Amino acid sequence: MATEKDMEQTETTVDEIGAPLIAQDGKSKEDNFMVYISTFVAVCGSFAFGSCAGYSSPTQSAIREDLNLSLAEYSLFGSILTFGAMIGAVASGPMADFFGRKGALRISTAFCTAGWLAIYFAQGPLPLDIGRLATGFGMGVFSYVVPVFIAEIAPKSLRGALTAANQLMICAGVSVAFIIGTVLTWRILALTGLIPCAVLLVGLFFVPESPRWLAKIGKHKEFEAALRKLRGKDADVSEEAYEIQDYIETLQKLPKAKLFDLFQRRYLRSVTIGVGLMVCQQFGGINGICFYTSSIFESAGFPADIGTIIYAILQVIITALNALFVDKAGRKPLLLVSGAGLVIGCLLTAISFYLKTYEIGLEAAPALAVTGILLYIASFSAGMGAVPWIIMSEIFPINIKGAAGSLATLTNWFGAWLISFTFNFLLSWSSYGTFLVYAAINLAGILFIIVMVPETKGRTLEQIQAAINA
Repeated sequence: MATEKDMEQTETTVDEIGAPLIAQDGKSKEDNFMVYISTFVAVCGSFAFGSCAGYSSPTQSAIREDLNLSLAEYSLFGSILTFGAMIGAVASGPMADFFGRKGALRISTAFCTAGWLAIYFAQGPLPLDIGRLATGFGMGVFSYVVPVFIAEIAPKSLRGALTAANQLMICAGVSVAFIIGTVLTWRILALTGLIPCAVLLVGLFFVPESPRWLAKIGKHKEFEAALRKLRGKDADVSEEAYEIQDYIETLQKLPKAKLFDLFQRRYLRSVTIGVGLMVCQQFGGINGICFYTSSIFESAGFPADIGTIIYAILQVIITALNALFVDKAGRKPLLLVSGAGLVIGCLLTAISFYLKTYEIGLEAAPALAVTGILLYIASFSAGMGAVPWIIMSEIFPINIKGAAGSLATLTNWFGAWLISFTFNFLLSWSSYGTFLVYAAINLAGILFIIVMVPETKGRTLEQIQAAINA
């Protein structure tokens, strides 16, 4: 077992190795074309994720009418997606470690493809639910593998922005499903879900595997070839290759991590940060508010269709801006600003429902509700939506990345299910009290970020991991 002194020496070595890398950035003729292409291919999985998530909302009445489904049967169809995603989350880490990042993407794409076809051909509730469960499994795998793959191939100067493209494409997939779902039949809408899957499957033949995964399994020639392909034929990759291999060799001297090993002292901080950020992201109420946006606007007396359109547009725009600024502003400042906005948004919405409940200043209630919800989604999109996935993809050492990533992703999906399941119960208990609870959770999230979360901007993965786990 490595001592603290050994880990400090590892951190020092990594920092010393990192220094010439920074100095050489201006000298080497680095070409990031393949990085951009690889990222585009990977985020087709994110778009497929969004297509799955956005499918049930615009199709509810048509599916129920065509297949004669009860409300309970359709509710099962809608919610079983999350259970599939939780299964996918558990499987995602081991799959990515065993089959590689590209292999895991292929498998999840196959599940999504099979799921969409099952939905398209469904003549009753059973094939419909099986298809939805399969697409959910694919979503669960995508949610872990896509940001990890991007983080492992991107240079440190682009890593935040490219990883944030994951969240942007999820939002885009949801928004496109909402929009085209109003004009297409539910069966044709299911077929459109095959488009990002097809692009991803074809694209994977033309992009390299993650160099860090190749180094981890001992394929040194393939590792160097992949790194050179990603950095450009004229780039000097010797320093980066040495840094990656040296760090992986250090980690492989440690025993292979199992689930309970994640709670050992050497890994405890990174696991706490990764899982804690997923708790902050989900338990602050995002899925309840997202799934029931229309009913919230209606309850507050604001036109639901106008509010939902503004909500969808704002989400995509702010997420795109987040991708542009995450490598300049840093991860931690964006999380803190985002958390503050979430608290204020929840408080404004709580005040709106309080005024309506006690019939005080009723003319102000709709404006407060709309302002609160839109501020909430803008704030979430500015940081809490994308940044936890970025940091999760950066902080876990490669020898625990599979197990730790699965745990963090499972926590995220469990939180998504729990919040969406309990949201209506909480609203029936107290409409304004619900948002006060979410405000308190988001405030606790700010304190967690201040105390626990490091800034990872502008550092290699090896530097980040050595510093956290020292």
